[in-house]
Amino acid sequence: MNEPAQARVRLYSRPGCHLCDEARVVVEGVCAELGERYDEVDIDGDPELTHRFGEEIPVTFVDGRQHDYWRVDADRLRRALAR
Repeated sequence: MNEPAQARVRLYSRPGCHLCDEARVVVEGVCAELGERYDEVDIDGDPELTHRFGEEIPVTFVDGRQHDYWRVDADRLRRALAR
């Protein structure tokens, strides 16, 4: 049986973060448009992630590399996923 494709985009966020809500809308839209997957991780559930990202959330990673923080630009995300 084939394993599901791994998400190329990861969004680190926390509940109640309005920038995270905005970033999620952009990530969802771009990933749906390009047929890509994304996942989301709540940093509040992991002390190491909370320490690492702190107030820089939301943070997005593409293919395992940090892409953006605070705001996600749809065009920049499209370009990163086209590589």
